[in-house]
Amino acid sequence: MILRICFAAAALLLGGAALAVAGTEGEFDGECVMGLALGKDIKTDCSVNTTFNGKTYCFGNETAKAVFLKRPEEFLTKAQMYYLSKSQ
Repeated sequence: MILRICFAAAALLLGGAALAVAGTEGEFDGECVMGLALGKDIKTDCSVNTTFNGKTYCFGNETAKAVFLKRPEEFLTKAQMYYLSKSQ
C-alpha cells in the first residue's frame, strides 16, 4: 500500500515537472536572447531558460545562457533593440 502511494506521488511529480517545462514561454516569443543580442533570429523550445527580474528568457543552448548571465542588462538591451527593429 505505501509503495503504491509512493509510485502515485512520483508519477504526479514527474508529470507536473514535464508540463512545467513544456509550458514554459519566454520573452521575445521564445527566441534566444543571445541570438537577438547578436542580430539573429533563433527560435527555441525554451527548455534552456533563466528568470531575470521576474521574466523568463530562453536560450538556444547552455553556452548562450552562461554568456548572458555574465552581463544580462547589456544583452537584454541589445536584444530588445533588435527585436523592436524587426516589428517596424
